[in-house]
Amino acid sequence: QVQLVESGGGSVQAGGSLRLSCVGSGYMYSRHLMAWFRQPPGKEREGVAYIGPNGGITYCTDSVKGRFTISRDNAKNTLYLQMNSLQPEDTAMYYCATRFVLADSLGYCDPGRFAYWGQGTQVTVSS
Repeated sequence: QVQLVESGGGSVQAGGSLRLSCVGSGYMYSRHLMAWFRQPPGKEREGVAYIGPNGGITYCTDSVKGRFTISRDNAKNTLYLQMNSLQPEDTAMYYCATRFVLADSLGYCDPGRFAYWGQGTQVTVSS
């Protein structure tokens, strides 16, 4: 079955960096769109960024543009999220998600479009 395992979360001070990883198994990784979502305390889950099977990238929220970088390594079945210049408002549980798509496309910032999720990794940024 599809499995996603995130790692790399932690506690950092504002301005610091973290690199999240998500290793996938149980499916044809290279044909799947991969995404990062986050859920701040007491708030709904929101899209951060996604990357299509052909490498097309979309950032879902303006607040992460220029600070976060999503990437994937198909040979390692691994998705990454490099997070720089972290701010307290980035504090959240971060989840990776995946789904099969026929090609890179738009419209995948909605968590309702994903069936497969990891368990999440906590990111806490202190001021």
